[in-house]
Amino acid sequence: MSSFFAAPPATAEYADVVINRAAESAGMRPVIFPHWFHRIRFRCKVCHAELGFKMRAGANQIKMTDIIDGRFCGACHDGETAWSVENCDLCHSGKAGLPPGIFGGHETLGPGRW
Repeated sequence: MSSFFAAPPATAEYADVVINRAAESAGMRPVIFPHWFHRIRFRCKVCHAELGFKMRAGANQIKMTDIIDGRFCGACHDGETAWSVENCDLCHSGKAGLPPGIFGGHETLGPGRW
């Protein structure tokens, strides 16, 4: 017997990107994108050159239709490389009212600073 576990709403951690331009108005919780979780696994160019993400928070007009069509996050979150869009709560995990932007700053103090 399996059970479905819905994650409780989260707050953003340091350097996470909160995406909430259209989520709440569409009845969804804000997206919390764990930037540094992805950054330790991939070079910047994977997302920012190859997938077309602009290098500025809020500069990308990301829509669920784009993701479903394999653009932006959907390039990897396709159900094979990483979980698919049917797992809404894994991305739409933010607490209501979180403003869009980068939580905790957008630069590091180390050699990876851009």
